[in-house]
Amino acid sequence: MKRKLIGILKNETVLIISFFLAIASCFLVSPDLLYLEYFDCNTLILLFCLMAVMAGFKELGLFQEAGNYLLRKISTQRGLVLTLVFLCFIGSMVITNDVALITFVPLAVLILEMANMNTCLFLVIVLMTIASNLGSMLTPIGNPQNLYLYSVSGLSLFQFLKIMLPYSLISAVLLVISVWIAFRKKTVSVVVPAPSGAVFRPKTLFYLFLFVLCLLTVAKLLPATILLPIIILALLGANPRLLLKVDYSLLLTFACLFLFIGNMGRFPPFRQVIQQILSGHVIAVSVGISQIISNVPAALLLSGFTQEWSSLIVGTNLGGLGTLIASMASLISYKQVTTHVPNQKSHYLVVFTLWNLLFLAVLCLASFLILQV
Repeated sequence: MKRKLIGILKNETVLIISFFLAIASCFLVSPDLLYLEYFDCNTLILLFCLMAVMAGFKELGLFQEAGNYLLRKISTQRGLVLTLVFLCFIGSMVITNDVALITFVPLAVLILEMANMNTCLFLVIVLMTIASNLGSMLTPIGNPQNLYLYSVSGLSLFQFLKIMLPYSLISAVLLVISVWIAFRKKTVSVVVPAPSGAVFRPKTLFYLFLFVLCLLTVAKLLPATILLPIIILALLGANPRLLLKVDYSLLLTFACLFLFIGNMGRFPPFRQVIQQILSGHVIAVSVGISQIISNVPAALLLSGFTQEWSSLIVGTNLGGLGTLIASMASLISYKQVTTHVPNQKSHYLVVFTLWNLLFLAVLCLASFLILQV
């Protein structure tokens, strides 16, 4: 029982903290009907639907099949690492950063072992994690905070992409340079599994159709209230188990943070302090707070105190770099790698932190220069 409780505390730390913050805030602002206005139902519905559909794609092995196809074309160390890194970078734009890491990190561990590149394991996984966090920042569906900020800001899809495109291009260049410097053009021989035929299964088209419906809701062409029953009924008929694979702890974390932020926004002393700190420093504050509480809670917290949406979107996305908890997706790769090499956790953390801080410094400098233009 004690071990189970410790496990819950470790795995659901953000949810537990969010829950207690929400409860504590209720003592500052007495419950009333305004509580109902705190919750952004569109964001919660979209998150639920996207996670359910992505679980369907993952169960088919579609993403891993795509990765295997690309890896069959590779013959050098540099090409191998570039492929693994950009699978995460490009994949996270569509399948989210956490799904990209859950899918491609185990594949990378297997491939690197087969290519006798075990000494490069930590650096490759760190670069894949950075790529996943940076690739996901381009699109509203790339990560949870983007989906939320896109919803509450009222920005069009084109406006959102325009804000983040310069940072994505700079990130892509940085990743290519990093891999080019760190890895040689040494020939490798990797045998990957034969095609499974997952891409051509009828269910692939079914999940693709559901994903298109989600995209229509992201584009604000299909109401979330219509999307939700369609997704639930479709999955109940096709594969009810997928509804159990949704990350409900993330949804509950969002709900708790909505309650906390709503209450704190009605508590004058707290509101005044946050507004003073944010004034003219939204990106810096967003990056800084993300290092402590991660970028998703930071986005939800700060969104109640500023209308500088562009800066908040940039700040919380860049804030996913830095510490291990700056982006909760980074914990996915950490857990998978340290399970594989349990006695080298500190070494991984050193490599992870150094490379993350390097990328964060360059991108923060880039944000300063972009704002000056």
